[in-house]
This record gives sequence, structure tokens and C-alpha cells, in this order.
Amino acid sequence: MTNGDMTSTATIDTIPAAGAQRIRYGALVVIMLMSFLLVTAEFLPGGILTELAVALDITPGQAGQMVTVTALVGLIVAPTIGLIFPRLDRRSLLVWMAIAAAASNLLVAFAPNFAVVLMARFLLGAALSGFWSMSITVVSRIAGPANLGRAVMFSAGGVSVATVAGVPLGVLLSELVDWRAVFIVAGVATGVLAIALRTLLPSVPAEQAASFSVLWNTLRRPGTAIGLTGHFLVVLGHSLAYTYVRLALERVQDASGVAINAGTIVLLLAMYGVGGVLGNLVVGLVIDRALRVVSIVVPLAVAALVAAMLVLSTSVVGIGAVTFAWGFFFASWLIVVNTWVGRRMPDRLEAGGGLVVVGFQAGIMVAAGIGGLFVDALGVEAVYVAGAVALVAGSVLFGASQRKPAKVDFG
Repeated sequence: MTNGDMTSTATIDTIPAAGAQRIRYGALVVIMLMSFLLVTAEFLPGGILTELAVALDITPGQAGQMVTVTALVGLIVAPTIGLIFPRLDRRSLLVWMAIAAAASNLLVAFAPNFAVVLMARFLLGAALSGFWSMSITVVSRIAGPANLGRAVMFSAGGVSVATVAGVPLGVLLSELVDWRAVFIVAGVATGVLAIALRTLLPSVPAEQAASFSVLWNTLRRPGTAIGLTGHFLVVLGHSLAYTYVRLALERVQDASGVAINAGTIVLLLAMYGVGGVLGNLVVGLVIDRALRVVSIVVPLAVAALVAAMLVLSTSVVGIGAVTFAWGFFFASWLIVVNTWVGRRMPDRLEAGGGLVVVGFQAGIMVAAGIGGLFVDALGVEAVYVAGAVALVAGSVLFGASQRKPAKVDFG
């Protein structure tokens, strides 16, 4: 029987799930901790730019390129990691990604100059995108297809916790000890987790031979390109607004008409993170039963909240509620889009996971570029309007993708 004979078509909500299996929560917790450390390491430079720039004799703007390099490398690695290591067990691949991240942090800690720092961050970008691209395949094996949304909740939860505590914790440590010591701590912790990943994760054999044709055929499946375009627009819309959230918050005034201070801005941003942690928990518990509804509601809610940031600029309490709800809804998007991949292409989780990461990285990079032009030419209000429009368009396209039948190749 040919592959064509073994291709079946089903609606996205009726793909048969595997039988019930016990969820290995210990393994999921290790995945969550790993995502926490990776995201913390990715954005840690933003909290210690001044100290780092002085130590390496560079400008703060140059130091900020540490984050840019990480994102750019991730954009390249995400769809190709499976091609580079086509037969390597995916558990082993995640372990090697953890080791690479640990090495990156330690290289930054002992780097004699900025060139070595950029090389180290190149390594982190590859490790981070490799980890995210393969994590959906691994958590599917840990929890089973029927519980994929709940399993993704753990990896997404690590991102939310890093948003709330990871970067601030790094900043706090940098105040107590030298900034290099912060990267040493991150490197050692990631190395220890590499051992835990090897110990607690099950063996996950590679999927069918990876190739560019597999990626292309995955994109050609009905509804897939539409859904990924919608995903890109959702990330773009959110990133347009969130990248310049400091400027939006500086518009907020208290009851006496005075602009809020830096301390209040930090508190409002913390509300976003707390909302994200709660949103991951709530959405993770319902996503397996309500994917279609949640996937449309989340970006529409974020669009409304982005618009509300402009309308409620005279109410600190109102803005606090908006930032909390914004975190609640958007932090769950990773759960939504990965569950969509699991439903739509259970036979192509690696390819789908890589394409999802590409959508994230591309959305973030494009938002940073055009957002800066909008801010300089038209002001932050125009950026927020553009972000809300992109989110609505993303919701429409992502919802439309789920009306297309999911084509699954079991050959």
C-alpha cells in the first residue's frame, strides 16, 4: 500500500487520540524548569545592560544586541534542527540543547570581550530554538495526544514564571554579586537540569526522516499555512504592543493627573506576569476540550486589551486590570498553538513545532523593526492600534484554519 493510500482526512476535532496513559509529571516539571532557565537566560541581559556594558567597554545599545543575536539564530535553527540531527533520539537532543545553554551562560560569565559574548549568545539561540522545536514531540510522548494541551501547559508555565520571577531574580542577584556570577549560577543550574532531563525523560525516537520536503509538505496541508500566518499575526500584534509597553505606561496618570513613577510601572508589569501564570493554569486545563473556542477568543481578548491600554490611560487601577488580563490571555497562546499542531499534524510534530517557533521569532523581529518606525514617526498610539488590528486579523485566520480538514499521513 502506498503512502497515498494510507492518507486519511478528518476534521481537526475528530482525529483519533491514543488510549489513556499515565502522565509523567516529574518529566513535565523538568521540562518546565528548563523552559524557565532558557527564557531567563535569553532576556537576562536586559536587566544588567549597564553593568555588562561597563565591564566589556561597549555601549548599552551594543549590549542589547545579545538578545537580537539570540532571536536571529533561533529563527534559522528552529525549522532546521531536525534536518541537522535526523536520527538522534529526541531526549538526547534536548539534553544536548541544555548542555549548549549551560555552556553559553558559562562562556558569557568568563568572556574577555564582547566578541566572545556574541558567540556564546549564538549558542544560546540555537539551544533555545532547538529545545522549543522538539519539546512538543517530547511532551506528547510523556502525556499522550489526548493530554497534549495539559502537557504543554508545563513548558509554557516555565515561560510565565520566568516573566514574573526569572529576570527580576537575575537583576536582584546582579545587585548582590557581580553580574558574571549570575551567568555562572544560570550555567550550573542548566547543567544540573541536563542530567535531570536524561534521567526522567523517556526515550523519544526521531520521527520519519526529516527533510525540506517534509517541511514544505507540512505547509501545503489544508489550513496549515493559513493557521501559521494567523499565528504570526497574533505574535506580531502582541509584540508590537508589548515591546513598547513602557512608553504606553508612561502615558498613565494617577488620580491627581500626575504621571505614574517607575515603581508603579514595575508593579504593573509584574501584574502581567502574575496573570500569565494563572492563564497558563486555567487554559491548560480546558484547552484539550475547547481548542477551537479558546484559539479565537484569546487573540480577540488581547486585541481588546491592547486598545484598552490607550483608552484607560487616566486610571491606574484600570490599567492594572488590563495588564493582568493581557498576561492571562497571551501567555496561554503557546499552549493554544502547540495543541493546534498536535491536533492538526500528529504525524509531523517536529516540523510543526519548528514552524511555530519560526512564527514566534519572526513576529518578534518584525514587531521590533516596524514598531520602532511607527513610534518615531507616529507615536506609541499608532503602534497599539496596529497591534490590535494584527491580533484581530490573526484570530480570523487562525479560526479559519480550523475549518479546513486535518490531513494525516500515517505512512
